[in-house]
Amino acid sequence: MTTITQADFIQSIADALQHISYYHPVDYIQALGDAYEKEQSPAAKDAIAQILTNSRMCAEGHRPICQDTGIVVVFLKVGMNVRWDATLSVQEMVNEGVRRAYLQPDNVLRASIVADPAFTRKNTRDNTPAVVHYEIVPGDTVEVKLAAKGGGSENKSKFAMLNPSDSIVDWVMKTVPLMGAGWCPPGMLGIGIGGTAEKAMLMAKESLMEHIDMAQLKARGPQNKIEALRIELCDKINALGIGAQGLGGLSTVLDVKIFDFPTHAASKPIAMIPNCAATRHAHFTLDGSGAVTLPVPSLADWPDVTWRPDVNAKHVDLDTLTPEIVATWTAGDRLLLSGKLLTGRDAAHKRIADLFAKGEGLPEGVDFTNRVIYYVGPVDPVREEAVGPAGPTTATRMDNFTEMMLAKTGLISMIGKAERGPVGLEAIRKHKAAYLMAVGGAAYLVSKAIRASRVVAFEDLGMEAIYEFEVDNMPVTVAVDAAGSNVHETGPREWQEKIRQLPILAG
Repeated sequence: MTTITQADFIQSIADALQHISYYHPVDYIQALGDAYEKEQSPAAKDAIAQILTNSRMCAEGHRPICQDTGIVVVFLKVGMNVRWDATLSVQEMVNEGVRRAYLQPDNVLRASIVADPAFTRKNTRDNTPAVVHYEIVPGDTVEVKLAAKGGGSENKSKFAMLNPSDSIVDWVMKTVPLMGAGWCPPGMLGIGIGGTAEKAMLMAKESLMEHIDMAQLKARGPQNKIEALRIELCDKINALGIGAQGLGGLSTVLDVKIFDFPTHAASKPIAMIPNCAATRHAHFTLDGSGAVTLPVPSLADWPDVTWRPDVNAKHVDLDTLTPEIVATWTAGDRLLLSGKLLTGRDAAHKRIADLFAKGEGLPEGVDFTNRVIYYVGPVDPVREEAVGPAGPTTATRMDNFTEMMLAKTGLISMIGKAERGPVGLEAIRKHKAAYLMAVGGAAYLVSKAIRASRVVAFEDLGMEAIYEFEVDNMPVTVAVDAAGSNVHETGPREWQEKIRQLPILAG
């Protein structure tokens, strides 16, 4: 009989969460490096270069790959012969490990979890509680799979109860374009087929913990129908031309994982969950010999890719920006922003809307006239940092506030990640504003362009407060220009056609 101590279990959870915050799984980095070498779309190649450069910087600097350091999900297989030397429950021990990891002073991780989700949505401040799944199995060890799942990719999860005769391929191909690019491709898709509704979702989530092996699978050929389905879906999804960050290109997914389970004769449940460019997961086993230490990857495992600004990028002075200057930008232009910008995301926009609804104005010290807003919730700084990793959040969540912000505050441009929805696009076109896209999955790289940071309003919202950033050559792409041209429409359409003409590219 193996004895697992409370101290060893908690420490192993905490250390693993710190580890995955700054080390990508090597299989992901190598697969992304291969995608970079094959990519022919300049915009997608630039985005992948930013992700790879950011990844290596995080591995060297031990800082988070993404500002969204995720909700912790843990899968446990507990051996029947295991004895616990503990006073806390397993859930409580996991939570304590999360708490220690996220409050670690040398590498503070962002607390994103809110309690009372239907009403007050108050931040728990330590990223607890985790979501824990248990399975009791024969044996005398505790097997742990854990992930830190970002909200942008989690929000794109899809589920359906298909008829038994319905095509899985048809459903996936219809559904993937509806996910947009808010899940930060290129990444993985996890699919669960069968069981019941909750079992399908659970399988989809757990499948994302699997090793990326699509290249090896294609090289040896499928050995069963599930493997053949994985290859078919991977190729057909990439043939959609969505590409990195939705800009159009050859690689939308690096792998497709599928778990299945017997189901009711009347049912065909199917779930699909994406993993983003900040793929973070670890797998280890406790055997009673002490806390587990995960192997440290070698920097030689990272591709020799270093992102540099486009020589043709336009330099923009944010402190003298005018609507007339914004009108000169064209969708697809690369910009390097310098000067002061304001931040704000979901909670801040809601506060502003509530103030206007009561007939009040913006908080003292907040002026959006001829300014740019950055949709971001940064990580707290450590040591000499002005701010911690500060990549963009999904812009579509701010769509319902965009008309208000453009009509009432003097705002003339916004920065976020991925596409805008119809409501946001209409407001941008109406007010001849612009939407700029920063690369999701390059948060540490982006933060190096931020020279100073201060909170100017709603300090109680923590990472969702309004900050003023002073930036120097912050890289962005014009995603929607003042005329309404939209790269998230034109890019994938262009590359879907190119792939159709050159079908060898789809493989």
